[in-house]
Amino acid sequence: KVEKRFVLRSSRQNWDKPVVYKLIKDYNLILNILIANVLPRQESYMITDISGNRKDFEQGLKYLEKVGVRVASIEQSVVRNEDKCVHCGFCTAVCPTNALSVDKDTRKVVFRQDKCSACGWCVKVCPYK
Repeated sequence: KVEKRFVLRSSRQNWDKPVVYKLIKDYNLILNILIANVLPRQESYMITDISGNRKDFEQGLKYLEKVGVRVASIEQSVVRNEDKCVHCGFCTAVCPTNALSVDKDTRKVVFRQDKCSACGWCVKVCPYK
């Protein structure tokens, strides 16, 4: 079994394709949609956990590529700029998944990418974005 978190981006031309339905029905995949921003005739995105057996998983990703949905792992999409971070801790107060926390010994903000849902709340409160 394969399980991975992805950011799926659809263009203005394919925002209305039934990709979730196809991934579930045709490729037997399990999707847990964490965040979705789907707007008519605009670029849309979805953050989702996708799981299933390896063959179905790989075929499902090929299907997404074929219909023009850009797929990126969460690790490729969420990046923290260490040069700009001043470790103020504002982000830790709003992080719903506890991906951001303050180390009690160093007083520095620690980022756990494996817990991140890419909700964007941290960016909204960060003085340096």
